[in-house]
Amino acid sequence: MKLIQAIIAPEKLEAVKDALAAVEVFRFTITEVQGTGHQRAEAAGAASPVEIEMFKKIKLEIAVNESFVQPTIDAIMKSAGDDVVGAGKVLVLRLDEVIRIRTGEHGSEAI
Repeated sequence: MKLIQAIIAPEKLEAVKDALAAVEVFRFTITEVQGTGHQRAEAAGAASPVEIEMFKKIKLEIAVNESFVQPTIDAIMKSAGDDVVGAGKVLVLRLDEVIRIRTGEHGSEAI
């Protein structure tokens, strides 16, 4: 079981949702976040303070079983990818346990 976190540009959300649906991934959480990465402002000079600008992004969290990991990543990369700074990131984390609150199911059955 894996937790896939994707940080994407807000304007890519609909395309990502459509791409995930095409690979039969329908369960995910979306959060509006702010952050900075390679887009950060450059210091004007050594004595100048670095000003960090925060950019609005969308964070998707998707818990998947092993057979869905690569199709999920591929769908995100294809639909959110751009050759521009700030296109986003995909993080893949190991999930030790998942429990569905309503039924008490554990593990891959809970996903």
